Amino acid sequence: MELLRFQQASLAFGTNPVLDQVDFSLFSGERVCLVGRNGAGKSTFLKLLTGQQNLDDGQIVMTNGVILSRLEQDPPAKMDVKIADFIREGAGDLADKVQQFYTLSENLDGAGDAEYRLFESLQADLDARDGWGLEARVEMLCQQFEMDGNNSLATLSGGWLRKAALARALIAKPDILLLDEPTNHLDVAAINWLEQFLLSFGGAIIFISHDRAFIRALATRIIDLDRGQLTSHPGNYQEYLDRKQKMLEDEQQHNSLFDKRLAEEEVWIRQGIKARRTRNEGRVRALKALRQERAARVEQLGKVDFNIEQAARSGKLVFETKALSHAFSGKAVLNDLDLLVMRGDRIALLGPNGVGKSTLIKLLLGDYQQDSGEIKRGTNLEVAYFDQHRMALDLNATVQDNVADGKQEITQNGQTRHVLSYLQDFLFPPLRARTPVRALSGGEKNRLLLAKLFARPSNLLILDEPTNDLDVETLELLEDILQQYQGTVLLVSHDREFVNNTVTSSLLFAGEGKIIELAGGYDEVIAWQKRQQTAQNSKAPVKNNDKNNSQVEEKPIQASVNNGKKLSYKEKRELKLLPALIEELDQQVKALQLEVNDAEFFKGSAEHTQQRLNLLQDTESKLAQAYTRWEELEAAIS
Repeated sequence: MELLRFQQASLAFGTNPVLDQVDFSLFSGERVCLVGRNGAGKSTFLKLLTGQQNLDDGQIVMTNGVILSRLEQDPPAKMDVKIADFIREGAGDLADKVQQFYTLSENLDGAGDAEYRLFESLQADLDARDGWGLEARVEMLCQQFEMDGNNSLATLSGGWLRKAALARALIAKPDILLLDEPTNHLDVAAINWLEQFLLSFGGAIIFISHDRAFIRALATRIIDLDRGQLTSHPGNYQEYLDRKQKMLEDEQQHNSLFDKRLAEEEVWIRQGIKARRTRNEGRVRALKALRQERAARVEQLGKVDFNIEQAARSGKLVFETKALSHAFSGKAVLNDLDLLVMRGDRIALLGPNGVGKSTLIKLLLGDYQQDSGEIKRGTNLEVAYFDQHRMALDLNATVQDNVADGKQEITQNGQTRHVLSYLQDFLFPPLRARTPVRALSGGEKNRLLLAKLFARPSNLLILDEPTNDLDVETLELLEDILQQYQGTVLLVSHDREFVNNTVTSSLLFAGEGKIIELAGGYDEVIAWQKRQQTAQNSKAPVKNNDKNNSQVEEKPIQASVNNGKKLSYKEKRELKLLPALIEELDQQVKALQLEVNDAEFFKGSAEHTQQRLNLLQDTESKLAQAYTRWEELEAAIS
């Protein structure tokens, strides 16, 4: 069933077309992802659907009775309201009409004709819109999302606020749900929950996202907004990428042939007096048409092109912590953390929001004072810090003043450049570069912060949620830059694909101050967690998947000891052999970690790289089990 249709829809701001005679239809059950560069008009497209923006020409036809709802991207303006009241407000005037109906019903005795007509009108409206079940739906949504409707919004974290906003959007039982960057500022657990919920949603969905893993999991169709044209790509995200690349290559080839022909005609028209006497007037008219066509061409948006200003190399040691502990309000954030960060490491900090990732960064930089333990900082550190809240940006200053501090030139990698030329690498044309920062979109602010950071020398790059609002092409370029960066990178991100493509190891914040260091990115962390869960459920050790490369004989480690009894001969022998086994496993882990952390490691084949990562994870798992078993046996004889 068709739910809505765009017919020859056109909209432009100045000379920039957002939609240029676009046709588009949405059908029941579809999950459509709207993609495009920052500034292409994706959010404007959603505003057209909600009536916040009007078309210049054409029309949008909505099927009768279709209900449309939007998940708001920004947090609520008022936080001192009950969760149930906040959700109820999503029904619009329906809640007011329910209250008005019951108020009138209590005062019908002696009421006039006008009151009776209003009463009957309200009753008919509530019948048509299922207003009688509003309170039941509010209660059901609170239960479904595991929220207490009597609590205040102010008690919710960012992820729970997004859940409350989704419940508010669903209260009207929409046929079409609009989502604008729904994964921004959500941790991985919340993103996984959102994916599963939306996959079970019965209505149609139009969503904007730059989270490639989220798009792959959810989208049944991709629509690409590019220079006013909306192109539909049925199928999955990878198929869209392949078709998009082919379309751009064909367009470039066509434009090259067109420009060659135009240049030849321009040479002909400028020939001498003899040529003008015999000029073919039809050919002249054709040349004019070519000129008009060339003038009307909307060029493809430029690509971000940036480099990082790299400082002199830092010392080999960047950070080292010993028994580092820190707590807030009696709650452990870090507990006896031993950590070694070496020059060239690219480390992801993974875990739920509020678990302490940013706190660890602040402690390492010296912004916070630890409760106990030691922190050793390396020499010659030049830090570039990307803050997710963009505190380094002056919202009242212009784009160019934020980067150059009021100067006209900057020096990068030993070369002097005009700041306007430098900013064009980040897709800020001169006019936009003179715009106050507060007028920029979220993606533009993130690009500006990258421009500000990369203009200064650094050998330690700290990125706290750098991917929010960036388009996919900029994300991919940033991935390439980080892989070539010669310094050290600490990354906090919930973008699973970005983490997989950029880091060499991960710190998993497991809660209660416990941090686990693992080789690889997000996928390797998930694989490790699954193996740990399987081992815990089966009460058996995790088996090594790389037997051919294993340097340690597979030795089963017993799961438990009968406390209160003497050790058997077999257990005594096991206890005697465990220290040597632990030492051997520990040496293997260190050797494998050095191999994985080498800058050349990820340049090898994917098969070899994955094989070594699997071996490291399995060896780490066996080492942890050996320690556990040794402690159990020691405790049994004490």
